[in-house]
Amino acid sequence: MDTLARSRTFRSRPRYRPASVREVLRSLAGGPGHRGAPSDHFDGRLFFNPDATVGRSFWDFLRWRRTAQTKQWPEWVENRARPAPPASLDHGQIALTFINHITFLIQFRGLNVLTDPVYSQRVSPFRRIGPKRVRAPGLAFDELPPIHLVLVTHNHYDHLDIDTLVRLEEAHHPCFVTGLGNRAFLQQFQLQRVHELDWWQSLEAAGASITMTPAQHWSGRSGRNRNRTLWGGFMVRAAGRRVLFAGDTGYSVHFRDIQRRLGPPAISLLPIGAYEPRWFMAPQHMNPEEAVRAHLDLEARLSIGTHFGCFQLTDEGIDDPLIELAAARQRHNVSPELFQVLETGETRLFQAGESAQPAIQVGTTGIEGTHRSDPAR
Repeated sequence: MDTLARSRTFRSRPRYRPASVREVLRSLAGGPGHRGAPSDHFDGRLFFNPDATVGRSFWDFLRWRRTAQTKQWPEWVENRARPAPPASLDHGQIALTFINHITFLIQFRGLNVLTDPVYSQRVSPFRRIGPKRVRAPGLAFDELPPIHLVLVTHNHYDHLDIDTLVRLEEAHHPCFVTGLGNRAFLQQFQLQRVHELDWWQSLEAAGASITMTPAQHWSGRSGRNRNRTLWGGFMVRAAGRRVLFAGDTGYSVHFRDIQRRLGPPAISLLPIGAYEPRWFMAPQHMNPEEAVRAHLDLEARLSIGTHFGCFQLTDEGIDDPLIELAAARQRHNVSPELFQVLETGETRLFQAGESAQPAIQVGTTGIEGTHRSDPAR
């Protein structure tokens, strides 16, 4: 199926959406949150970041919107046609497919994992309001292999897409792993196997060991439930390899803590987008310079950029994260082979061994798709 046909199929396929005001309000409510003993990042009611104040006030938000110098994104970007991900892997191999935004398909032998899966048209509780995608998912929902494990880092709409999670439950019945306080909300939508974790807490599920790692961020699906649930990332250990999915995060000492406590990951998935303006975004979203510093802090054998190129959430242009990442790599003497960017829909296969370099690249190297006007708009 060519790329244009795939994008049309995506737009025409019916999707689960909140069907009533009640359903929209339920999505906004975000569940009852977490109740438990205080800790170094929980005061008994709300979660917080130990090393920074991330929260911005409503007045800060208004100032940003009033003074924003937002670069224009294309109305639509055509993805390049890509081969399907591999049907099977040898022990120790890892296949990564970049689906869109921060959604990756991570494949180990006998285990398929999705990160913060987003297939909806908008990252919003509403049909016609909120950030709209500018490209189709690089791997159509119906082309997904059997999904065993879904990682949900926090409850923001571009990470916890309830429409997509419901579709995954219906089609694949996976195990969902998320932060404290999110289980009750997800179970309202009939998700069956939902596990909550605190930072540094681990579980064995779907043939993998999953540890929730800290992140510098915040949570909330409306102004009434801010920081009632936990945010973070995940270290997945399977087939003798460690993969870090850092989630949504600002730069802080937690990357060094992850390396010290869990060891260097073979592969780290690090956010590089949604970072301008810095005065507003810096505590909660890394820029490419900080992502390279995080790569070095982690002592990762290989890092791959995420959180860019699909939904315009902030002021930078669609290609700015890639341009700035190239400059940051050069400043820090990090080769492009050690901090990579995949095209939407691209799959790369990594072999076991000391070096996590691409052994087989499924598709062609490159960054850009083809910009065009969306005929459906």
